[in-house]
Amino acid sequence: MANTNSVSSAPSLNALDVSKGHTFIKPVKKINEGHDVPSFLTCEAYGDILIFLLQLNRAMFPSYVQKSESDQKKEVHTWDLGSTEVVFSETVSRLRSLLEALNRIIDEVPPDTGPRRFGNASFRKWYQIVDEQSTNLLSQYLPNSVLEHASQGSSDASPLDEISSYFLGSFGSAQRLDYGSGHELSFLAFLGCIWKLGGFNTSDSGNEERGIVLGIIDPYLNLIRRLIKTYTLEPAGSHGVWGLDDHSFIPYILGSAQYGPPISPEDQTPTEGSRESAPKPADVTKKSAVDRERNTNLYFGAIGFIYDVKKGPFWEHSPMLYDISGVQAGWGKINKGMLKMYNAEVLSKFPVVQHFPFGSLFSWEQDPNATPPPTSVHASSQPIRDGPALSLENSSARTQPQEGTKAPWANKPTSMPRPGAGTAAPWANKAPSAPSTGTTAPWANNRPTPTPQATSTDPPAPIELPLQSTDSSGSDAGAMPPPTKAPWAK
Repeated sequence: MANTNSVSSAPSLNALDVSKGHTFIKPVKKINEGHDVPSFLTCEAYGDILIFLLQLNRAMFPSYVQKSESDQKKEVHTWDLGSTEVVFSETVSRLRSLLEALNRIIDEVPPDTGPRRFGNASFRKWYQIVDEQSTNLLSQYLPNSVLEHASQGSSDASPLDEISSYFLGSFGSAQRLDYGSGHELSFLAFLGCIWKLGGFNTSDSGNEERGIVLGIIDPYLNLIRRLIKTYTLEPAGSHGVWGLDDHSFIPYILGSAQYGPPISPEDQTPTEGSRESAPKPADVTKKSAVDRERNTNLYFGAIGFIYDVKKGPFWEHSPMLYDISGVQAGWGKINKGMLKMYNAEVLSKFPVVQHFPFGSLFSWEQDPNATPPPTSVHASSQPIRDGPALSLENSSARTQPQEGTKAPWANKPTSMPRPGAGTAAPWANKAPSAPSTGTTAPWANNRPTPTPQATSTDPPAPIELPLQSTDSSGSDAGAMPPPTKAPWAK
């Protein structure tokens, strides 16, 4: 699964050994009920997804570059959107052209002008065209080396069968007229398939991963945002105010890495600190700052899209992101928390992963080295069976959050807390004192969820705690966040 023989000590996704041959499998659905999720968390596909995501994530941290052995001074290279330091490989350039072709199909399919309640039916026509042209599109824009692998044995499946399954799952549901983090996960698997089949330059450690993020994932997100706005796609798998974002998650991971502290190849991935030029996390509440940063950073690009499609105070329509903006330990801390939250809120949630198909490249086979997930309230509250009433992918069928879901901002005190440092982000560190009121993570308790109430027009400020921390320079970083009952709290 992992390859550690690279410039970095971090693991990377293995490419297939074509000399040994391979049997391809047409991907099929395996997660049919909530109790299948623990099996997913110990299968080979889950491990490969995490390795590939961590690989991309690490590459986006600023890097120390030493010009020569005699030169003791190290330069810091940052990897902003539009960076000219990242050279796109042939495969990255080809996939950029593929996304441009999908954009042109939007021009050919204008949205219906008639009245509608949910979504625009013209999206079905766009999706149908992409489906019908998918074989030609992938054959045209993918390297021949990716598609020419032959399947061994009696299997009649091909690499294209596996790749196209994840490709078509990357753009939303034509039936439900929605898009969510499960579709985003499918695009990550699409790129992972190409990596496994040797389509990317795996010898250029770091630069190729950055090319994938800046040259493919960013244009993909822009394509998705255009689809959402053009065809008014509904959020799929959204937790409403209990969720991070209605549609996407990965840009918050990779974007926070862009603002993290610089690292050398032998360094561990940072979990605290920020690069010198990084804006403050609290700047997400300032539209002027978001407009300034959104074209160079994935995190602020995602925040900017929220401002484009939602009205009202930021703390009101995006309370979890607002709470996270109070993190005092820097973007490295936010990045660490985003990864843990992605694991808990995307990869571990039946409504999100239920549609993910499994073939040979992302396999349902159990990983003998995997550690079984611990029993928790979060795991035990998974839906029992598949169906519209249980699926958060079907936004019109949602009635209330799953049992045990408690928003971190629920049960606010009758008066607003004093403005101050700290955060109610789900991955905030535990303090020695008892948890403060209203700081419970969404999956912590098994109690009914009250409707969040606002008692003032002022934004709710996180409660200040006396615990102090220092940033990477050793200066006082202010009050640490209040404690949380999230599964990863330490």
